[in-house]
Amino acid sequence: MNSFKKHYSRTLKSALGLLLVLPQLCKAQEPARPIVQQVNFKKDTLNIGNYGAKGDGQFLNTTTINQTIRTCSERGGGVVSIPAGIWLTGPIEMQSNVNLHLKRDAVLLFTKDFDQYKLVESNWEGEPAWRNQNPISGKNLNNIAITGEGIIDGNGGAWRMVKKSKLTTSQWNNLVASGGTVDTDKEVWYPSASSLKGSKEKKAGIIRPGTTVEDFKDVKDFLRPNLLVFTNCKKVLLEGVTIQNSPAWNIHPLLCEDLTLRKVSVRNPWYGQNGDGVDVESCKNVLIEDCTFDVGDDGICIKSGRDKAGRERGKPTENVIVRNNVVYHAHGGFVIGSEMSGGARNIWVEDCSFIGTDIGLRFKTTRGRGGVVENIFINNINMADIPGEAILFDMYYAAVDPVALAGEKRPAVKTVTLPVTEETPQFKNFYIKNIVAKGASKGIFLRGLPEMHIQHIWIENATLEANKGIEIIEASQVNLKNITLKTTENNPLIAINNSTAINLDNIQALEAPELYIEVAGEKSSNIRLSKSNTKTAKVVSQFKGAITNKSLTIKN
Repeated sequence: MNSFKKHYSRTLKSALGLLLVLPQLCKAQEPARPIVQQVNFKKDTLNIGNYGAKGDGQFLNTTTINQTIRTCSERGGGVVSIPAGIWLTGPIEMQSNVNLHLKRDAVLLFTKDFDQYKLVESNWEGEPAWRNQNPISGKNLNNIAITGEGIIDGNGGAWRMVKKSKLTTSQWNNLVASGGTVDTDKEVWYPSASSLKGSKEKKAGIIRPGTTVEDFKDVKDFLRPNLLVFTNCKKVLLEGVTIQNSPAWNIHPLLCEDLTLRKVSVRNPWYGQNGDGVDVESCKNVLIEDCTFDVGDDGICIKSGRDKAGRERGKPTENVIVRNNVVYHAHGGFVIGSEMSGGARNIWVEDCSFIGTDIGLRFKTTRGRGGVVENIFINNINMADIPGEAILFDMYYAAVDPVALAGEKRPAVKTVTLPVTEETPQFKNFYIKNIVAKGASKGIFLRGLPEMHIQHIWIENATLEANKGIEIIEASQVNLKNITLKTTENNPLIAINNSTAINLDNIQALEAPELYIEVAGEKSSNIRLSKSNTKTAKVVSQFKGAITNKSLTIKN
């Protein structure tokens, strides 16, 4: 019997030891990186000036440019050249095997005459919707490109509403004096009464059974288009051009395959609502490299449809490489969500810099989305002057600015546990390493759902200078290793709530905190803190609520 007890004791200790290191042993094998197929064109070149186009900024070139593109495609493809000049135009429709090439001194300027944009069946934030025709579009095409060093300008100021809180008094007064209308609270400017009316409708333009285009004509001005939308296209290249001043999202590839963005500059005013840089939605085999973003919403964003519409489409964004990019002003530098109902997987992000983005790495979703985001590999990211979190996972996303305005009070999240259904989103298998953040509100923030934890997260080799350190809520199998924190509001340095299997290895505080780690939530368990400078703190650990010190093991 004694022999059995000894054997049982050894077996139990081994099992418990395995549980402590299990998170480190469960890393999924990294899949092979995708090979993104590239475009190829005939050398034949057609100059739009030779077909009657005028680059004087006055002549409307819509018909001429579109006819030149069609002619090029019908001849087997080639290059359509836009020479120096200001080329005013309405919507342009791309065709297969055409490279639209803008010379350096060329400006392709889209008209602010809304009558040039007809209402068409389109997509808005992951759902089928009636929208004004996109300035540049293409559907079911193959082998297309937009290249050169010229500028594509969407004239977005004609379309966008603007919040008073985001302008100086002088800017606001000038905007109001320019025309348009303001809401009853005199807090938001709209370009027209039609735009204001549309803002009062819930999900204006969303296609519903029994509705037709006629039902939305009275709010047409509100239904802003995205600047460049390619849908269900194969072998797409955007290279060298500047794409700017979009009415809404700048670049929106939807259901595309073999997509490359290279050395593209994307710009929108920082206050431009929905002014995302690029939103890659339900695409496969994507390369985004050497690009620069300075925009009014998320910079580089991965999406796959919204709620039921996204789940029914069932097309994840997958096999994506994002490298050597710089993001300046944006709500997030690299972002997944919140419209990710079709899922996202096998994504690599490396060697990028985020300067002044509201959040650095931003992963957001909410109940109702569904979808699984997994196998995300992030390496060598530099951040500076981040007003919000350097690294954020949040499953309680609400459609508000990521950083509250001065004096703004937001209600605390109410935590309730709901059943797991197809509407429950998932974040899992993220591998993040070699991160530097020079200035942020918080270093790391993870907030999952009680019924669906954020799980299997690895963050290694990070130096984070932030007001606050680390906060983990409703998460499991989280591994933080070699994390250096320089904080100013360091009470506590690490806060954990209702989380399990949290492995904290070599956490170093450069400024001595009042409290090193706080554990709360009756479901918190199996939290391990090792090789960390806990002795620098006045208080090493604190436990709130019904939780006891048995939930935490400290080994230095």
